[in-house]
Amino acid sequence: MTQELFQRLGLALAIGLLVGLERGWKSREEHEGERAAGLRTYALSGLLGGVSAALASLTSPIVLAASLVAFTAAFAVFRWLEAVDERDFSATGIVAAILTFLLGAYSVLGEMRVAVAAAVATTLLLALKQPLHRWVNRLSWEEIRATLTLLAMTFLLLPVLPDRAVDPWGALNPAEVWVLAIVLAAVSFAGYVAVRVLGEHRGVAAAGLAGGLASSTATTVTFARLAREQKDAEALLAGGILLAGAVMLARILVIVTVLNPDLVQRLAYPLGAAGAVFAVGGVYLVTPWNRIGPQSPNLALTNPFELGTVFKIAGVIAVIVLLANLVTRTAGEGGLLALAAASGVADVDAITLSLARLGLHEIDPRTATLGIGIAAATNTVAKSVMCGVFGTARLATIVGTVSVLALAIGAIVMMTMGF
Repeated sequence: MTQELFQRLGLALAIGLLVGLERGWKSREEHEGERAAGLRTYALSGLLGGVSAALASLTSPIVLAASLVAFTAAFAVFRWLEAVDERDFSATGIVAAILTFLLGAYSVLGEMRVAVAAAVATTLLLALKQPLHRWVNRLSWEEIRATLTLLAMTFLLLPVLPDRAVDPWGALNPAEVWVLAIVLAAVSFAGYVAVRVLGEHRGVAAAGLAGGLASSTATTVTFARLAREQKDAEALLAGGILLAGAVMLARILVIVTVLNPDLVQRLAYPLGAAGAVFAVGGVYLVTPWNRIGPQSPNLALTNPFELGTVFKIAGVIAVIVLLANLVTRTAGEGGLLALAAASGVADVDAITLSLARLGLHEIDPRTATLGIGIAAATNTVAKSVMCGVFGTARLATIVGTVSVLALAIGAIVMMTMGF
């Protein structure tokens, strides 16, 4: 018992030191006595929280409450004096100190791993002040409003949506369709944020990688049009398209991991092999000796959390889910593979979501795996065609050659695994 208490108090002190290290580094240029709290103060705050919790467990919870009130009042007074002197009225220091005290107390009373995780998260948030502020400054009010509205609709609408099939065939579950739409929008939003944070003018490689998360098809069309306008940059832009294709395959694996982890083992090797070919080809083509022409493509990507976009995603998913169910009933799994090939021409995400979901209980996992692979292959071929339609013949040749090689290697790996 005594040894465990020493461990918990040691953790409380370590949490205070962790937070204090970040706080002390931020105020390192201030002279001694000019700051309300530094490394030692935060370390003692964590330990004080731990000791107060230990005393409260032996006496009464009032001890911990009184200690917290006294600590907060004393710290607030010193922080106020410092703020008046420096004319810096940020409340972050007070909140960090209170949280350090409470995490020290929780280290003694609660789960130690949770306390450690919360302390690391706290320190990261404190340390990332400038990057977070820059990111917020990049956001427009329309983007913030769309995100907040979608979050509100998710947490308010989802609980009241029917969590059962509402069609005669038992295929469409509104709650499941909405959740799938949110998952897909969230993955796309990660790419959208990457473009917004990196900026649309950080070069073809960065734009291709970020654009692949948001929409590899949109990235392909954008780069193809640029290649038509500036033919001396065809190789460079082809590299960006290939990098977007590699990210698209990784994106498929992420979606499958969320919905049906059992399929990941079947898909990881073939998609990984194909993705490696795309990545190698893309990196080679965007290397310095190929950097001719535009270095700042403008990716006109829309916020995937706009309500109209989410409703479109949900509509596409609903149609694909319904078609997949009906095709499975009428034409069997062979028809489902044909549907995967057809739908993959325009979009690979909806059919991936549908097949991953069906692969849980309704169809053979091998069929689900093969269908996702076919959709990815069809989408890859379609993007090569887009390069010729919207871009140039040379762009289509470069992208098409690497795509054929990637698909061939992926197919060989899949067949080697017994498909």
